[in-house]
Amino acid sequence: MELRELRVFVAVVEEGGMSAAARRLHVSQSALSQTVTALERQLGVKLLVRSSSGVRTTEAGATLLSEARAVLARHDQAVRAMAALTSQGEGTLRLGVPLELPPDLLTPVLTELSRAYPDTRVQARHLSTAAQLEALQADELDVGLMRERPAGPEFDAMLVVRENLGVLLGAEQAAELAGPHGVRLEALAGLEWVGFPRAGSPAWWDELTSVLRSHGLDVGPETDAVEPLIAEVKLAAVITGRAFALAPPNWAQPIPETVMWSPLVGDPLVRRTWAVWPSSCRRRDLGHFIAAFEQPASP
Repeated sequence: MELRELRVFVAVVEEGGMSAAARRLHVSQSALSQTVTALERQLGVKLLVRSSSGVRTTEAGATLLSEARAVLARHDQAVRAMAALTSQGEGTLRLGVPLELPPDLLTPVLTELSRAYPDTRVQARHLSTAAQLEALQADELDVGLMRERPAGPEFDAMLVVRENLGVLLGAEQAAELAGPHGVRLEALAGLEWVGFPRAGSPAWWDELTSVLRSHGLDVGPETDAVEPLIAEVKLAAVITGRAFALAPPNWAQPIPETVMWSPLVGDPLVRRTWAVWPSSCRRRDLGHFIAAFEQPASP
């Protein structure tokens, strides 16, 4: 088995499906599926049970997941040890990335980093804000892109993007509710909000739900869910015509004809993404990575 195959398998299990894992690893879904199939053929066991709702591990798959995580952790530790010996902190830059990051945000930054530090390899992981913060504290990440700014002196942060969120609605509901300037937030009363788990980004969840409630929307009780809300779940709920979801105007997910995106009148919901890194870090390549983001307007 190769490390690449193990990373693919772990990503599929952690993301709960092929499409989400493909986005996380920046590969095509077909290539990822072929890798998993080849791994199953190589080992002579079935690792995953696929269904319309995603994937789950078999007994053999659960065993491999535990072993693969241990192998990858040991490999990454060795890479970090070697990176620490370089004079400029070059090596692997471990980056945390949230779901629904603007598609054009990272490309110019990574291009500039590659030009200035060709020996630095970026290792990106899709993680919630809470998971990124834990990983930074455990020295498992070097920098994270988070939906909220951590308090205290342990970390430095810079705002890298602001997005005015709009609403995803079933086409019929959108036709009824949308005016010339978009949909008023209070017009969504009576529809279910397809929200994300509070555990993933508590401060952002509290801010968002406070605005929704202030416009008369019932956001429902906080759930114990910890899994991130993937695009397919949003769309499936919205298509029923009984729910709405929030998304930025440049949402990367293809939107079917039965769903429409509309701006919200007055832009009442603004999602911010911060670059966050340990304040004690002196890596030059990390500093160059941060500096490559355009300085945004003040929040």
